[in-house]
Order: sequence, then C-alpha cells, then structure tokens
Amino acid sequence: MTSPTIHILSFNCWGLKYVAKNRRERIYAISEQLAASNYDIIGLQELWVFSDFQLVRNRLAKKLPFSKYFYSGALGAGLALFSRYPILSTSVHPYSLNGSPLDVAGGDWFVGKAAASILIDHPTLGEVEVFNTHLHARGGDDGPEERRAHRLVNTWELAKLIRRSAELGRYVIALGDYNNIPGTLPITLLREHACLTDAWEESHPHPRSVSSIRDIPSPQQALRNYGVTADSPLNTYSAGKPLDAIARRHQGKRLDYIFFRHPVRSRTIGSLYTLKSSESNVVMTDRIPGYDFSYSDHFGLEAIIQVVPADDAHDVEAGLASTVPHSTCLSDTALAAALQALTAHYRISRSSSRFQLVVFFICIIVALGLIISSAFLPRSWINPIFVLFTVVVSWLGTTMLYSGFIYGNWEVNALTTAIEELELLKQRQEQSGRHDTNSGHLDR
Repeated sequence: MTSPTIHILSFNCWGLKYVAKNRRERIYAISEQLAASNYDIIGLQELWVFSDFQLVRNRLAKKLPFSKYFYSGALGAGLALFSRYPILSTSVHPYSLNGSPLDVAGGDWFVGKAAASILIDHPTLGEVEVFNTHLHARGGDDGPEERRAHRLVNTWELAKLIRRSAELGRYVIALGDYNNIPGTLPITLLREHACLTDAWEESHPHPRSVSSIRDIPSPQQALRNYGVTADSPLNTYSAGKPLDAIARRHQGKRLDYIFFRHPVRSRTIGSLYTLKSSESNVVMTDRIPGYDFSYSDHFGLEAIIQVVPADDAHDVEAGLASTVPHSTCLSDTALAAALQALTAHYRISRSSSRFQLVVFFICIIVALGLIISSAFLPRSWINPIFVLFTVVVSWLGTTMLYSGFIYGNWEVNALTTAIEELELLKQRQEQSGRHDTNSGHLDR
C-alpha cells in the first residue's frame, strides 16, 4: 500500500506595499499558480497586505479551505498559512528581538517578525503543528557572529516552541524564510536544539562542495543541487544586483527551509509514524506568463513528506532521536559559539545604549542654550533658524532617549534572558556528562 504524503510549499511573496515592485501583478499570478497546484500545506511570507491574502485565500478555497493570516507588530507579520486539513487552533509568537527602531530602512522592528503556527488535524498523524516564520534580515552570513545576535535569539525562541510542541506529542513542520544559509550558527542552533530534519538535505544527501572556481555550478544546477532560493541570477529582481562572495560562489543562497520532526511521545499506543522527505524542489523559477519579471525576489521551496507506518520503517529508532523530554541534540561547540556571540552583542548593546543616552543629555544642554540665547538675538531673521535648529535638536534628543533607554533596556533584557537560558542548558549538559562518566567508571 502506498504511504500517505504531505505536499508542502514555502514561498516568500515579497508583498510589501508601495515598496515591492509589480506587487499586484505578482500576487495575482502567485494566486493563480497556487490554485493550479496540489499542495496540502502552503506557508507564505511577506504577504503584508490583507487584501492580497484575501485574493490568495479565495483562489485556494476549494483545495485548501482552511487558512490563517497572522498579525504582529505595527505593520503585521506578513505570514499566512493554508491547509487542506482542519485547523484546531492558531498562535503567533513575536520574537523579542527584531532589529533596531533606528533601522527604518530595514523595517524589521516595525513589522514584528514572528513565529506563527496552526495546529491541524491530520487524518493519519493526528495533531500536527505547522510553524511559519521569517527571521531577522540584517547581519549577513559571514563576519563576527555577534552581528547575527538577533537571528540567534529568533532561532533559540523558535527552537523552544518546536520542542514544546513535540513534547505534547505532536508532529512538527517548520517552514519559512530563515535568512541564513545552511551550516550557519543560527541554523545549527535551531536544528540541533529542536532536533529538526531538513527536508532538502534528506532528499539531496550528498551535494558536491564548492571549493574552487571550477566547482561553481551553473544557475540551473544551483537550483537543482543546492536548493538556492534567493539571489539567483535567474531571478529578474536579483540579476545584476551586487552580491556577496557566498552568493557569487554558489549562484545564490538557500535561505528558505522546510523542517520537520517527530513527537517526543505518541498519545495513542501504536499510532506512531515516521516522516521521510522523499522529494524536494525549488519551484516558481520561471517568469510570470505575459510579463518579463519573476514571481518574487525569492523562489519557492516544495517538499513531499512521506508518512511511513512504524512497522514498515527500518530506522524508526533513528527517526525518533531525542524522544526523551528535556533532552537536546545541541552540541557543545554550537552552544559555546552561541553564548559567545550573544555575550559579545550584549556588551555592544550596553555600550551603544550609554552612548545614545549621552547624546540625549547633550541635546538637553544644547536645547536649553538655544532657548536662553534666543532672547539675545541681534537680528530678527535669525530667530526662525534658531527655532528650526531647536526642533532638530529636540527630535534627536527624543530619539536618543527612546533608543538608548527604552529599546536599549529591551535589547539587553532579551539578550540576558537568552544567555541565562543557554547557560542553564550548558550546566545541565555538563552535569549529564559527569553523570555518564561516573556511570562508566562504576560499570568498569
């Protein structure tokens, strides 16, 4: 008998109002493409405009009748999930760190990046929690790890949510735009602590390493063999734009993922199944019919997950790795690197906060000086200039107070929380290691 499958799509739509190019034409074309597909679960990112969600929802209503649009931050999370299976409940967890309010161009702080999820009732697996996320964008992929501290906090918080769901006896699927290439510390932290399987890696287990210029793949090979979803020369929105060394060497980046894991325990004896990624592909790579541009600045990622009965699986034990509550697959190396990065960024954050508060006090002194000196102006035409300068100084001082005190303390507290939780995990692993060593001595 053929094993049941779950056909999944993750796609970043690039649907930011007023900013994303050709948004209306692209969203309409995306809705048409999805309506012609046969997916069971679809997770969309950067679907910022609610009317765009309504358009997609209406086109998918016959095939995927259950859907959820998530709200977060001032401008929304931009996350939506569509399901063939009934939705039992939904939740959204805004990340505690989403960039700085001073980074207006980046905008992550205003949109409220989050981990959104739906709990679905699958006919074979029972309860399955599907997470959709879009992580903090700033920081790149190389250089000091502290530049990606916010992304580290994002993945740490997401990993805890996934573990909690699995401990409740649920299968978990986690898809989205993670803004990290494979092997980076945030992805390692997420995969190891949440004990996740990467659908692309499982279906493409032995990719050829790109170690020299001769190994650089063609753009088409990069899609087929390496799962490149962003910064591809084949994408009209990234073709010709300046790319970093990693994107040039790999003809783009793999930033979009579909992960999955098994529950810690099954609620019903004998109902356990093993999930396996039988196929995964980069999709929606062509240009929109009738137009000369791509569907988005990302390509889509699809995966077919097989649901294999435990009696038919040869590696059930491997599939159910880390099924003991409170255990972790996080290596000592990744744990130490994460602690070092977060601690370094903590120091940077404290220093930046103090500097901004100093600027605030200087602005107060300058503003008082301007107010007092305005009474002794020799010429009346100078007065408007003083007023304008006073307004600018007041605006700068207010911004520095908000950024240095409110946001500064916010960031420091979020970093402190993550650091203390990781240190507690480190202590627990060290105690477990000592216990295992002592047990080994007793056995001998």
